[in-house]
Amino acid sequence: MKVLFTRVLLPVLVVGITLVSTPAVFAAPTCQTRDGETIRCGTPGAMPVGWQLPLEERLEQERLHPPRYTSTQELLQIFGVMGLFFALLALMPDFEGDWDKQEDDKRR
Repeated sequence: MKVLFTRVLLPVLVVGITLVSTPAVFAAPTCQTRDGETIRCGTPGAMPVGWQLPLEERLEQERLHPPRYTSTQELLQIFGVMGLFFALLALMPDFEGDWDKQEDDKRR
C-alpha cells in the first residue's frame, strides 16, 4: 500500500490540490470605439463597457473595409520558409553518443 500511495496516489493528490487551490482568472472587459474597433476600456475614444456599433454602421464599415485574405503567393512563401527551416533541422547532426567527448577521453 505504501508503494501505491507514493507512486500513484501522491502525485494525483498533489495535482488535485493544486488545481482546486488556484484562483479563477477573468479577462478585463474590452470596449469599442465609435468606428467599431476593439480598444482597452478607459483610454481616450473608448465607448462605455457593453456598447456596440449599431448594425447598419457595422455593415457599412465592413463594406468599406472588406477583410484581407492571404493570397496564394503568400501561402507558398510561408510554406517555402517552413520547408527550408525543417530541411535545416533535418540536416543537423545526430546528438547521440560520442559528440560530447573530447580527444583526450579516448586515451584514458
